[in-house]
Amino acid sequence: MDDLIIQSTEYCMSKVEQDFLAKAPTDVKDLGRFLDEIPYWTAQTHGKKYRLMYQVYTHPKYREYGKKFFAGVDARYTEYAKRLEGKLGIPYQIITPLIFILVRACVHYALFEDEFYMKSQIAVLKETLELFVRKYNPNAIPKED
Repeated sequence: MDDLIIQSTEYCMSKVEQDFLAKAPTDVKDLGRFLDEIPYWTAQTHGKKYRLMYQVYTHPKYREYGKKFFAGVDARYTEYAKRLEGKLGIPYQIITPLIFILVRACVHYALFEDEFYMKSQIAVLKETLELFVRKYNPNAIPKED
């Protein structure tokens, strides 16, 4: 039975992760839409799954499996950031930690519906991304007349 719980939880977490990554922004102009929509989409689409998955992975009996799964998150999100690098013009080494902050804000919102926590992190991410776009990809910013 433990093996079924572990495999099911890992499958569910992987599916949630794939769904999240599939919503990625397509270019710099799409960043605002993505950051505004993704926390609410995550909560609505996967909130119940997150609550169950985190209960499993934080249970002492399954914690080692959770640690193993989340160790792979670093590699998966780095690969995702490398794909975004070409679309956003920001080095993946900078995008990767921003993804971690975004995911944490989305998961926290999905688990606890804490809008203040989520909105404050999204606001900082938007401002941070704007600064990095200006630094690394200034041609992506529309010229003012």
